[in-house]
Amino acid sequence: MAAFRLTSPAFGPDEEIPERYTADGDDLSPPLTWEGVPDGTKELVLICEDPDAETGVVTHWVVYGIAPDAQGLVEGVHADALVDSPVPLVQGLNEFDEAGYTGPTVEEDRGPHRLFFRIHALDIETAIPPGVKRPELREAASGHIIDSAELVLRI
Repeated sequence: MAAFRLTSPAFGPDEEIPERYTADGDDLSPPLTWEGVPDGTKELVLICEDPDAETGVVTHWVVYGIAPDAQGLVEGVHADALVDSPVPLVQGLNEFDEAGYTGPTVEEDRGPHRLFFRIHALDIETAIPPGVKRPELREAASGHIIDSAELVLRI
């Protein structure tokens, strides 16, 4: 089986994030694809965060309840994705207390920032309601992560 891997058809690893996926652009969630989901996976969870913010880690997207046979997410998953997403999922609250994706702001007067998209394969179904934040999701996943993959961009 191939290694667990997270990619995007819109950009490559360590590239600068395209403007359309930032709060300065269209603020769309980017398309993501993955392969090599480990055997025994019951659920996939995705967290997008910027660890380089002055205030600490800023969470841009929290997604869970993704079936292990899903192969990716389309561009522009909205807060009402339970209704219109081709992949069933549940979204938590980001740093801005909003369900769904909120892209980073590109500020030229700050130092370099990175945006991490991390997908985790869990050996359980979390069965937690919509609207949790990153700490609650991490607590539910604690001890149940089989494998993880990440895609890092520059902001």
